[in-house]
Amino acid sequence: MKMNGFAVALLAGASLAVSACGGNEAPVEAEPEGVPGMSVENARMVLAPVAGNPAAVYFDLSYEGDRGLTIRRADVADAESAMLHDYGEYDFKVQMMEALPIGIKKGDKVSFEPGAKHVMAMNVSPDLKPGDTTEVTLTVSGGDKFSFPAEVRAAGEDR
Repeated sequence: MKMNGFAVALLAGASLAVSACGGNEAPVEAEPEGVPGMSVENARMVLAPVAGNPAAVYFDLSYEGDRGLTIRRADVADAESAMLHDYGEYDFKVQMMEALPIGIKKGDKVSFEPGAKHVMAMNVSPDLKPGDTTEVTLTVSGGDKFSFPAEVRAAGEDR
């Protein structure tokens, strides 16, 4: 919820009045973090078969929010960096490349899967093992973030 300047000043004045009277300050509720209407299922990170190579993150995203958004960035907790990837044609060859921002609107379902959109996680912590869980965070237009757990799998397991 966004507040205008008047509401902020009113709230600040009320806080001063309460503290001046010696009363206890009411706890301030933080806005929930996340993207309303966004959900993720089947999230998994598949480790690379060769240590030091990037891991891939796959998941099924659904969006039922009221406003159109653009997924602009991905971060993975146990990786030095992460990047949204997709496949496209370049020089008459289909190849993996950095994805353009991914637009979503109410009712969209987007699969991040092998051979299509996915998240590449670079320099994954060597402490991360199959069976562990890592946190993936998507950042959308406007800066809102949506985080979810992803099961870590070995290179040969189902992707």
